[in-house]
Amino acid sequence: MPGISHKGISMPESPIRKLVPYSNGAKASGKKVYHLNIGQPDIETPEVALRAVQNFHAQVIEYSPSAGFTSYREGLAEFYKKNEIHLEPEEIMVTCGGSEAISFALNSICDAGDEIIIPEPFYANYNGFTTAAGVNVVPVTSDIDNGFALPPIASFEKQITNHTKAIIICNPGNPTGKLYTIEELEALRDLVLKHDLYLIADEVYREFIYEGTHHSILNLDGLEQNAIVIDSVSKRYSMCGVRIGALISRNSDLMETALKFAQARLSPPTFGQVAGEAALNTPQSYFDEVKAKYVRRRDVLVDGLNTIPGVKCPKPQGAFYCVAELPIDDADVFAQWILESFDYNGQTVMVAPGSGFYATEGLGKSEVRIAYVLQVEDLKNAVEVLRRALDAYPGNTLK
Repeated sequence: MPGISHKGISMPESPIRKLVPYSNGAKASGKKVYHLNIGQPDIETPEVALRAVQNFHAQVIEYSPSAGFTSYREGLAEFYKKNEIHLEPEEIMVTCGGSEAISFALNSICDAGDEIIIPEPFYANYNGFTTAAGVNVVPVTSDIDNGFALPPIASFEKQITNHTKAIIICNPGNPTGKLYTIEELEALRDLVLKHDLYLIADEVYREFIYEGTHHSILNLDGLEQNAIVIDSVSKRYSMCGVRIGALISRNSDLMETALKFAQARLSPPTFGQVAGEAALNTPQSYFDEVKAKYVRRRDVLVDGLNTIPGVKCPKPQGAFYCVAELPIDDADVFAQWILESFDYNGQTVMVAPGSGFYATEGLGKSEVRIAYVLQVEDLKNAVEVLRRALDAYPGNTLK
């Protein structure tokens, strides 16, 4: 029988999606499942984007240029300019979601066996992207007790070897909601310049800031040739399914290299770009309303979680996720148990086990990531379900 590649065998499961069969089973048994496991907003997609797709009248749906439609890249440059980020269209490449942008970046700067340093916990799919690229993740662990602040720079520097190519951050963070300060970003800037590395920043949640100010690495002096930014329309405009993102860098050699990978996959999706370009005309009132909703949801969820005995959950400054430490022996076991074996008034919840957001074996076993993308009343109900579930769970460490 033909075999499977070592790369395929080592490809990690998604901690966000692997529990879907148990969720389906819970629903089939008549339970209402509150989906706290995935960042799929219930916010409506801007009307201008929907209308643009509905009004698409071309007789042939053609390939776009591999880097994306020129008009869209020009529109993106204007969009970033309004956000005090000055770019030329050729410094922007349209990709199939932020996921492809990360893959293009990794494959453009790394060879098999090279290393990428990432503060953990981090977006779980970074593990998958690096595995697919043959790149090793070197984690630097942050601490829930200080709100997942950037670990000391010395802890990054001691991990740098001849194989290190970049440091990746997500700002604001998925799964933590952590927003890095300008001082933290400048310390990373100084480190990557000292060792001639890239700094890759996943900035897809830039519009969702609740306390503090977002600082793009594209505006850090001296980092022009070392900065790579990942962007996406998925969460900004609540249109995850259009699969449109962007790879951004002022390093022309990098962008020329990434274009070769883009040419190999031909082009980003036409309808996605139509929606993305139209969405650039979304009024500011849309973002103001969305932000207000997320602040309310965050406060209801996080404040509620912290009233449960044994639960610790720092308040996020951005994005729409939080990491909660629960009084449990194993979050993977708990996440399956609560779907299979528990309900409160016919309700249960689906969470993402924390271990999948770490590269260090054994970490995150008592943590879960929760996305506050549901209505306030649903979040209140979900918190109560979690309260009751933790009280009933056989592996509760407070018992």
